[in-house]
Amino acid sequence: MAKPVLQDNTPRKTKFTFEEAVDVWLRRLNGQFQHEIAAAYVINVRAVNQVLKEVTHIGSKEVAASRRSA
Repeated sequence: MAKPVLQDNTPRKTKFTFEEAVDVWLRRLNGQFQHEIAAAYVINVRAVNQVLKEVTHIGSKEVAASRRSA
């Protein structure tokens, strides 16, 4: 009998780089939800939330806004 296939949903990343944080902002400004962003990066939603609350990667919001308007 074959073994059942187990899905591994364990997040692999624990932190974003600055460029990834800019992308998080761009995705959020385009209407994506935090859990969708987290799923795209296979990271915990808390890491996304820390970027959006500007606890980590301060300045990424401004960079994303300037890229969006350019």
